[in-house]
Parts: sequence; structure tokens; C-alpha cells
Amino acid sequence: MVHHAGTRRLSCYGLFALLVAIMAVFMIWPIILTVRGGFVDGDGRFTISYLLLVFRQPVYLAGLTNSISIACCTTLLCLAIAMPLAILAARFEFRGKAAVTSLIMVPLILPPFVGAIGIKALFGRFGTVNTLLAHLGMLDPSEPGIDFLGGAVGGRFWSIVVMEALHLYPILYLNLTAALANVDPTMEQAAEGLGAGRWRRFWRVTVPLTLPGIFAGTTIVFIWSFTELGTPLMFDYYDVTPVQIFWGITQMHASPQPYALVAVMLAVSVLCYLVGRAVIGRRGYAMSSKASIAASPRMLTGIRSLVAMLAFAVIIAAAILPHIGVIFTSVSADGAWYRSILPDRFTLEHYHGALSHSLAVGAIRNSLVYASLATVLCVAIGLAVSYLNVRVRMRGGALLDALAMMPLAVPGLVMAFGYVAMSLHWPFVDTPLQRWVAVVGADPNPVPLLIIAYAIRRLPYVVRSVSAGLEQTAVATEEAAHNLGASTLTTLRRITVPLIAANLIAGGILAFSFAMLEVSDSLILAQKQQHYPITKAIFELFNRLGDGPYIASAMGVWAMALLATALIAAAALMGKRLGTIFRI
Repeated sequence: MVHHAGTRRLSCYGLFALLVAIMAVFMIWPIILTVRGGFVDGDGRFTISYLLLVFRQPVYLAGLTNSISIACCTTLLCLAIAMPLAILAARFEFRGKAAVTSLIMVPLILPPFVGAIGIKALFGRFGTVNTLLAHLGMLDPSEPGIDFLGGAVGGRFWSIVVMEALHLYPILYLNLTAALANVDPTMEQAAEGLGAGRWRRFWRVTVPLTLPGIFAGTTIVFIWSFTELGTPLMFDYYDVTPVQIFWGITQMHASPQPYALVAVMLAVSVLCYLVGRAVIGRRGYAMSSKASIAASPRMLTGIRSLVAMLAFAVIIAAAILPHIGVIFTSVSADGAWYRSILPDRFTLEHYHGALSHSLAVGAIRNSLVYASLATVLCVAIGLAVSYLNVRVRMRGGALLDALAMMPLAVPGLVMAFGYVAMSLHWPFVDTPLQRWVAVVGADPNPVPLLIIAYAIRRLPYVVRSVSAGLEQTAVATEEAAHNLGASTLTTLRRITVPLIAANLIAGGILAFSFAMLEVSDSLILAQKQQHYPITKAIFELFNRLGDGPYIASAMGVWAMALLATALIAAAALMGKRLGTIFRI
């Protein structure tokens, strides 16, 4: 028995070493290569000139300023949306609460860069809103309408902010509701007993105690919106750092400047994370409070109940507006949605085109292959990481878990750029591996890197899902199997995996669905049409004349249906624990 225990321990440490090696090669090394590339000149000497150029060149400085501004405005708008909704959900009961809170995840089923297609149809100069204003006599029908999405008032900037906020607020909402549930109601009752009013209690007691949740959610939202590539591209807003990096991919052979841009982006993201941690660290009580008793929700009736339900309904309606625009575009005949409130003629031909167009068919096939292989890889790594950290509780397990969660804190654009940098270094240059792993050049093959990138980017979802299942599953059955002589692998296969099957499936479904709709990795790593996944094909089709935007919209609707089904299935399997996958 001692021999078996020693063998199991040795195999666990061997697995630990393998996982650390995988994380080091495909997560740490790309980041190191990217950062190093921004500080080395053509002769291999250390220099900060490229980094300084980012702050000296007006175009780069403007891009960085715009990116930070978008991230700050998006985060503040998300907080303004999510905080009231989270308080209503956590503290009150009202008619229709179950229905509206179940719809809160709807915005996540459509990437904002696809939603931009619908927004352009609705708010363009000849779109629905301007046509409606003309019908109401508020605009001259013979003149172009109001330029909501451009012009001197910063329409593109605010369009991006609103699109991203309406897509990302559920992440902050999930973190805030969890944080509010952990606030001990006796703390607020004590403040009330000392004479503190409602607003004073909120700002002096509730907000400080929910800072961990606020930090966790706002950090993800800030980094996500700061590094968002697809939405600015769709709105033709190129003066942002992610787009400048995207255009700089072809210059990586000749200039370290794209590396310097990525290094600055990574530094800003890490600084944001560290500042938040430092602020919360000084407010230690915010981290220590967890409710010993649950607060009883207050029942709202009459007009108050209606107002609470309407608050959710209005935000959800605004969030699904881009989805509606995409759907109508997908069923509109060519040119039928011009100077009209709704399309004049409808057709389903674009859905046929989405399944028959050479670019669309190839992209769907590619995405299915990439996402399937990435999901298998992601589930295998995620299960191993969670098992070692939760079940074995071996030394270094916390480090392994932290590495697995790193993709939530490191921008996806940085990781994608890092994989490009990998392909330009040994052992992928001047070796037989060059034909198998290459992103730029005359004959690229980014498929292995796309699969690995998809898997690494979605690893946190599987780790959080599986860890939640292991923590809620009794270990006695597994110990009994070990005592009867079963090996670790047999116990894992015959007992552990069946017990956490729901969590494993939920994590796998989410990993597959989000991999199918991954934006940054797809736009950067897939440079030739034969390798395009769905999101890159949507981007390319949208920018083509003729029926391209309509087919892109139909593909977007297929994508919405896929992700909606995935979220519903994951929610059914995980219940309220679904929110844990969106927390750092």
C-alpha cells in the first residue's frame, strides 16, 4: 500500500512538471518573446528607443490614449449598468425576477464586433433610426441622416464604448451579485443602528465590502475592452493600439516597433491589475468579510416591483438591439434595407450562402476542427490542473491554478502576438518544424498555434468549472478505490470523472463555443483564406461589396444560436455556479 501511495505521488509530480512545462512554453514564453522584442534592436543590442517612440510618435500616443479612454469609459459604463442590477437581484424579490435575471447572460452570445453589423444597419445615416426620424418630420428625407456612428462628436468612439459595455456588463454583474451575497447583513444593520442613512451605508459599508467583486469584474472588463480588436475594426476606428498592432504584424520581421506596442499594452494591463490589488490590499476589511448569515431579500410590490423589472428589461432590450439588427440584416434582400425602418423585402438566401459560399464553408469547417481539438486539449489540461490543486493538494498546486487563470488577466491580443513571435524563433525557424508552424511568410501554417491558442485562452473556464465540481464532491469514494488498490488513472476514469461529469461537460461546452467565436487569435494568426475560422471570415465578408455583409450577418446568427445553446446547456448543468467561470 505504501508502494502504491509512493507511485501515485511520483506520477502526480510528473504530471505537475508536464503541466508547468506546457504553461511555460505556451503561456510564459510567448509573453517573454514579445516583451524582449520591444527592447532589442536589429543588431541584438538592448535599447529603449522603440519603447520611447510609442510615447513620442503622435499616432502611437493617440492610439494608446484612445484605447485607455475606451477601456475606462467602458468599465465605468459597465459599473453604472451592473451595480444597480446586482443590488436589485441580491437584495430584493419582485415579480418577473426569475425571468429577467435568467436573460442577463444574453449579451454574451454575440461578439461585439459582429453586433457592429446590426448597429450600422440601425444607426447608419440611411438606417432605421434616421428613417424613423424622417417619417416623424424631424429630418429632411432628401438629406442624409444624422451621423450617429461617426463625425465630429466622436460617434465611432462612443459606439465602441456602448457596444462593448452592453456586451461585457454581465461579467461585472456576476461578480457583484456574488460579492453582495457575501456581505454580512449585520454590518449594515450596525451602521443603521448608529444612525447612518441609506446612501451613507451604501458608500461607507456596502461598497468597501464588495471591493473584491468590483475589482475582479472591472479588471476583466478593463483589460478586455482595452485590448479589443474586432469592434474598432468594424467601426473603422483605427487610432487605437490593438488595430495598430494588427496592421504591424507584417512588419515583425523588419521592425521591433510592433513588439514595443504590445509590451506597452501588456504593461498597462498589468499595472491596472496591480493597482487594483494594492488599493484593495490597503482596505483589508474588504477582503475579510463573508456573510455568516444570508440576508433576507425584501419583497417589492406594486409600482416598485414594476420599476425593478423594467430596469432589467430596458438594459436587456438595449443589449439585444445589435442582435436584432444582425438578424434583420441576415434576412434582408440585397439593398432592401435602405432608407426604410425595416427591410422592404425578406429572403433566406443569405443563410444558404452562409452554408455554401466558399469562404463561409471553409471557415465553418476550420472552426469546427480548431474548436473541437482545442476543447479536447483544454479539458485534458483543465482536469489535470484542477485535480492536482483540489484533490491532491500538492505543493505548487496554487501556482499551477494561478498560471491556468492567467489568460483572464493577460490580454488575448498579447497572447496572439506572442504566438506570432514564437513562430519567428527557434525551433520554428530553419528547422523541419517551420513547415508545420508558421504565421507569416509565403506558405504559413498557423493551425497548430490556433488550436493551442484557443485551448489556452479558454482554459480558465474549464479549470473553474471542474474545480467547483471537485470541491462539492465527497472524496471518500475515491479514497475507497485507492484503498482497494485502484491506480490514480483508474480512479479518475471510473469514479472522479463520472462524479463531476456535469461540470466537465459545462466547461467543455463553454470552451468549444467561445473557441468557435474567438476574435483576437483568429484575426491575427489566420493570414490566408484557407485557414480562416468563422470570425475572420465574418470580418472579411463584411468588408466585401455585394452580398458579403448579408452572408456575414447570417454567419453571425448561426454563431449566436450556437453560443446561446451552449450557455443554456452550461447554465442547466452548473446552475448558479456558472458565474464562477468569469471571475479571476
